[in-house]
Amino acid sequence: MIQLNNEIYYLKTELNVMKGESLDAVVINGNKLNEKLHKRWIMISGEGIVFIGILFSGIFQIRKTFKREEELSKQQQNFLLSVTHELKSPIASAKLQLQTLQKHELSREKQREILANAIADTDRLNTLVENILLAAKIENSIDWLHRENDNLSEFITDRMKQAIASFSYKQNIVLNIEAGINMNFDRTTFSSIILNLFENAAKYSPADSTITVSLKKQNHKIMLSVADQGAGIPDNEKVNIFRKFYRVGNEETRKTKGTGLGLYIVNYLVKQHDGIISVKNNTPEGSVFEVIFQEKLI
Repeated sequence: MIQLNNEIYYLKTELNVMKGESLDAVVINGNKLNEKLHKRWIMISGEGIVFIGILFSGIFQIRKTFKREEELSKQQQNFLLSVTHELKSPIASAKLQLQTLQKHELSREKQREILANAIADTDRLNTLVENILLAAKIENSIDWLHRENDNLSEFITDRMKQAIASFSYKQNIVLNIEAGINMNFDRTTFSSIILNLFENAAKYSPADSTITVSLKKQNHKIMLSVADQGAGIPDNEKVNIFRKFYRVGNEETRKTKGTGLGLYIVNYLVKQHDGIISVKNNTPEGSVFEVIFQEKLI
């Protein structure tokens, strides 16, 4: 570019000093000058277009990053508010139950009922704390899985029976567990998989609807599914539901409690067990969360 400017400068000088040269020589040099000026403007225009393209591309990327960070910040803020509420509710409820036992003379049956409610509140609190700790382990890439070959059918049946007995669910719970299915799995974290999927279904399902937990072996694959008859998940939301802090809908329309950690944890733990999780529409309404493990893990 500098060299081109110098050439143009010299040609201009030559044109100015040409007094005695022929007209043809002047025209030739003038044409050279015009040609070089044209090239110069082409170069300037090209560089300008490239510069403007880079500038707008940078602005777009910065705007996109800022928007993503803003959404994450909002989700984290909502998470903190949700966690605060989720922690306070079972603590306050359990405290009220115990105070009732302390201050009143109640029948043995009523005492058992109140104690059962208090235990359910502590179980709910324990589940929340476990999810937070699991999320922290995931963020720090801590490998804590200890997989052993075990009877998955019996394990899921036992965990579901414990969950159903510890809390009075308003839905009808159906267990379709095929017997005798073994797999290499970590008992502690697999418990989080099944309970988070089940709690998610119960949270979004109306009273008297049916939640079906199924386990079967098919085509050399082990298939675990949790189907509900709730409102379902819009197609445009399905790609986001496994993100941390993400919850379907917005804060104005969302009525259910939650932290946005459950499905994020489930997705991570399923991958750690070499599985794949997906969500489908149930018929006629609701959602089906399906987890598939290869039989080679047995």
